[in-house]
Amino acid sequence: MSEKTLTRMELSEAVFRAVGLSRNESAELVESVLEHMSDALVQGETVKISSFGTFSVRSKSARVGRNPKTGEEVPIEPRRVLTFRPSHIMKERVDSGNKR
Repeated sequence: MSEKTLTRMELSEAVFRAVGLSRNESAELVESVLEHMSDALVQGETVKISSFGTFSVRSKSARVGRNPKTGEEVPIEPRRVLTFRPSHIMKERVDSGNKR
């Protein structure tokens, strides 16, 4: 399995090639989309991208955790966490990529 990571710059380059905008416009477009998504998530909205998946924010309540090394109990503060649930289409695409 590949250890490669897709970066913002590579996304911008892909938009540049596919859409024909300038490199700067492509970079601005990618930044704008990512900013829009993160703003919506910060406000607690769900971001659903058809055929890709759903990003949502979940609230986790306070609980008592345990340090695995010492066994000492530690309070864990309530927090909000980001979750991603891939669509069934994305799951199938990823699975079929494993069968080369």
